[in-house]
Amino acid sequence: MTMKTHDKEDFPVAQIRRYLEPGPIVLVSSAWRKEVNVMTMGWHTVMEFSPSLVGCVIASGNHSFELIRNSRECVINIPTASLIDQVVGAGNCSGRDIDKFAHFGFTASKAGKVRAPLIAECFASLECKLADDSLIDKYNFFIFEVVRAHVARVPKHPKTLHYTGNGEFVVAGKTLSRRRQFRPEYL
Repeated sequence: MTMKTHDKEDFPVAQIRRYLEPGPIVLVSSAWRKEVNVMTMGWHTVMEFSPSLVGCVIASGNHSFELIRNSRECVINIPTASLIDQVVGAGNCSGRDIDKFAHFGFTASKAGKVRAPLIAECFASLECKLADDSLIDKYNFFIFEVVRAHVARVPKHPKTLHYTGNGEFVVAGKTLSRRRQFRPEYL
C-alpha cells in the first residue's frame, strides 16, 4: 500500500493550535461563595485513566480562574455543535459583567459531588475536584480528578465543536471503527 505524501510549507508557530487542539470545546461551570460562572475552554487534556485526571489551562485574567482556584472544583460540560452560538457568546464576555446562565439560557442542574452546577443542555458533564495545584502559579495549569460523570444516552457519537482559531470551528465528523484491530493492552 502506498500512502499519500504532502507538500508542506512553513507555518506561523503561534498558530499551530489549529492542528493540535486536543478535544472538544467545553463549557466549564464554577461556583464560589455566591458567584456562579460559565467559561468556554479549549485547552484541556486527559492525563490519566484511573484516577481519571484532566489537565487544563485557565488564564489568570479569566473570571473563572479565582472561582475555581478558591473552590478547588468545577464541572466540565461538553456541548454539542447545536450550542455553537451560546459557546461563542459565553467565550466572548466576562462573568464579571453578566450572569451567563441567565443571559445564554443555560439550565443549572445540581451536581452530586461538587458545588458548581451542571449545564443541562450539554450532553455530558464531568464533576471535577482539584487534584494538583502545583502548576497553577507558573502555567495557569489545573489538574483535576473527575469524581463523577453524567453522559446522555443519545447521541452515542455527538457532534462536538473543535476550535481551530480565528473564530472557526470544526465539527466532529463520521465515526470510524477499527474494533477488530484494537489491542487495549497498548493503550
